[in-house]
Amino acid sequence: MKSKIALLLFFALTAFTLLQNRKISGVVKDENQKPLANVIVMVKNTIISAKTDSLGRYTIQVPDYAKTLIFSMPHYAAKEVRLGTANTLNVTLAISRIDLTDALSESNQVHRKVSGSYVQMESAAQTFMAPMPRHQPLETENYNPINENGFQFASQTPVTTFSVDVDRASYSNTRRFLNSGQMPPVDAVRIEEMINYFDYNYTEPSGEHPIAVSGEMTDSPWNPGLKLLHIGLQAKTVPTKNLPASNLVFLIDVSGSMSDQNKLPLLKQAFKLLVDQLRPQDKISIVVYAGAAGEILKPTSGSEKMTIKEALDGLEAGGSTAGGAGIELAYKLAKDNFMKDGNNRVILATDGDFNVGISSEGELQRLIEEKRKEGIFLSIMGFGMGNYKDSHIETLADKGNGNYAYIDNIQEARKEFVQEFGGTLFTIAKDVKVQIEFNPRHVQAYRLIGYENRALKNEEFHDDKKDAGEMGSGHSVTALYEIVPAGANSPYLSKNDALKYQKTDASDLGKTDEMLTLKIRYKKPDSDKSILFDMPIKNTSKPLADCSENLRFASAVAEFGLLLRNSEFKGKASYREVVARAKTAFGKDEEGYRSEFVQLVKTAETLDNRKETAQKD
Repeated sequence: MKSKIALLLFFALTAFTLLQNRKISGVVKDENQKPLANVIVMVKNTIISAKTDSLGRYTIQVPDYAKTLIFSMPHYAAKEVRLGTANTLNVTLAISRIDLTDALSESNQVHRKVSGSYVQMESAAQTFMAPMPRHQPLETENYNPINENGFQFASQTPVTTFSVDVDRASYSNTRRFLNSGQMPPVDAVRIEEMINYFDYNYTEPSGEHPIAVSGEMTDSPWNPGLKLLHIGLQAKTVPTKNLPASNLVFLIDVSGSMSDQNKLPLLKQAFKLLVDQLRPQDKISIVVYAGAAGEILKPTSGSEKMTIKEALDGLEAGGSTAGGAGIELAYKLAKDNFMKDGNNRVILATDGDFNVGISSEGELQRLIEEKRKEGIFLSIMGFGMGNYKDSHIETLADKGNGNYAYIDNIQEARKEFVQEFGGTLFTIAKDVKVQIEFNPRHVQAYRLIGYENRALKNEEFHDDKKDAGEMGSGHSVTALYEIVPAGANSPYLSKNDALKYQKTDASDLGKTDEMLTLKIRYKKPDSDKSILFDMPIKNTSKPLADCSENLRFASAVAEFGLLLRNSEFKGKASYREVVARAKTAFGKDEEGYRSEFVQLVKTAETLDNRKETAQKD
């Protein structure tokens, strides 16, 4: 009987082997494009498998009938990839939020039926083969909803007010999604942060104010008949040697959710880059929080770089997340070591998952606002994916007079902490507000692109108690308005009844050639009283090709944002137009950020096309 069974198995395996007449090979990488070793590559619905080597390479023989390969590895989301005609298949795996303890327990009990007999999967101690098919748990990333600004009639609402925004987190977060083969959630796309991610060649201020302003207008590239107004603000650049001394407190999330490679390990590398920029007069402390908060490094001079780095190297992730308690301790350290006329700042690094301690967003905001008034600012660096709480982090950074960045790779850390060290950490002007009055003689309606969560009431422009955005050393801020010229038709404008008690006839407004007056309010870093200056902008327009690289590139980024959001105002926007215009406005691009932008646009176009094809099918 045993010999018969053995003979049957021999013929079955021989037949099975004869079908293996196609070889598939490739490389498996993580989202940072690092090769992944020991990834299991399996032909779906068979027991045929292979494993990647130390360079992420694999080769697997597959039967003619095979249609799908499955790639799986602990801590990463399993991925099914359909086979095409190509014999090379490269794959990127994303970090998984799955509970691996449960998954491994299940995998030890899973059996597969193959050719009439049951074959048990290998022990999880040797290799992890997640049960297939299996649905990954829903992601728990949170983003505040964005309701796009609509067009306002200049005859009825001639004044618009907003707070500046120098945050860049939305762009690097969007890049993370696209690089992992996903379109970003609509509410993750904040167009003003995408525009302001890039440096622009604005003129440095030379007068009494630390901010210079410029304006430029052209035809809207995506809405024929409309105009595009470009406004640029440039903060003065202070040489690093002349910057005030810093009292910095690193507040680092070491809870269990921070264990992934793109969280705490990347965080350590990022903060080491910042440590390299510190001067002897700068002091740094480190506070960590998980199940409880604790001080692991007392205030230490920037000259003791090895001591600071060793403290960072000793960090390990584990436990729950007492974010509130950590913030309180960090602020206490900052206050105890307060530097008059210095830069006193808490730098919080987290995935935003506050779930123990002061978890109420209202309580946290009040604490942060109170410390802001005492001269201690808060900057936040976001890390990771899956349970990323963008909505929480962005709000807290806004209240803390600090900036908010998302670190998706070591290059982004270098951008924030090395290339833009002064702008990231040193405030030149705080509570910067912009107010524009449009002239109805030339402007029928207008729309601010982005800045939805930075809108201010017009009366808040004069209220020095109202918080607004900060500009650091060398920072620039760009804003774009889409304008419907007086007398023009636009599908975006609804019927609007004339005001009964106001003069709305453009002929009554005089013959001034001013299209608008732009007003700026700001405070010096150590003052609570704002300073006002204004600048009129004339109703002059240039062809797009004759406009500055600043306008052309900023408009390309804005158009890309409209496409990612599938905006109702996108008009004739297209990925190809974005790429073509961006390529004409690279400038020096010494760090390659603008050329990288073009590649992201092409990636988004591919993903969008695949989505449309799938929906049709």
